[in-house]
Amino acid sequence: MTEAVLFDLDGTLADTALDLGGALNTLLRRRGLPEKSMAEIRPVASHGASGLILMGAGIGKTHPEHGVWRQEYLAEYERCFDKETVLFNGINELIAGLNGRNIRWGIITNKPHTFTHRLVPKLGFTVPPAVVVSGDTCAEAKPSTLPMFYACEQIGVKPGNCIYVGDAERDMQAGRNAGMKTVLANWGYIAADDNTAQWPYDVAIDKPLDLLEYIVS
Repeated sequence: MTEAVLFDLDGTLADTALDLGGALNTLLRRRGLPEKSMAEIRPVASHGASGLILMGAGIGKTHPEHGVWRQEYLAEYERCFDKETVLFNGINELIAGLNGRNIRWGIITNKPHTFTHRLVPKLGFTVPPAVVVSGDTCAEAKPSTLPMFYACEQIGVKPGNCIYVGDAERDMQAGRNAGMKTVLANWGYIAADDNTAQWPYDVAIDKPLDLLEYIVS
């Protein structure tokens, strides 16, 4: 029996790519590098600051300047994180449907708490989340199962009675390894070369309200 549905944030509940990409392009302009298009940004938007910096400037985590780039990127994102971010179409209708079935919902994201605790209340959810777990809430972030178990503990639900919805491989891995049903959000930030067929999900859905049909079935 489904007692709770837990969601990733970026690319699943909220379209954050415009603000994430805006911060990246501001940083690239400052450093004299060409800006990236939204077509290039969207597929990596779920991979956070490090993924965006790698795509935009070729600076990976092992690069000696990565720490400086990441700090500058986060400073830019701080200035615009809530400017153009909105919920995807159908999200509030889905949440209302879950609420009507007495199913709680929550968020498990790798986004740092400094952003989530301010962004989530501004997104206009029809029903507030029962729990919000950020990327730095636990000692490890997804694909670790620690955030998944922590969320379940906070709302008093067993993982086996939860569904986790996300748009990245690490989301599916974390949910599956925690014993949850996993649902892939096809509307999210999925790259053309992502081999989603190899990801550990139970079902893929094309729009948020499709989840209600899956729960019924």
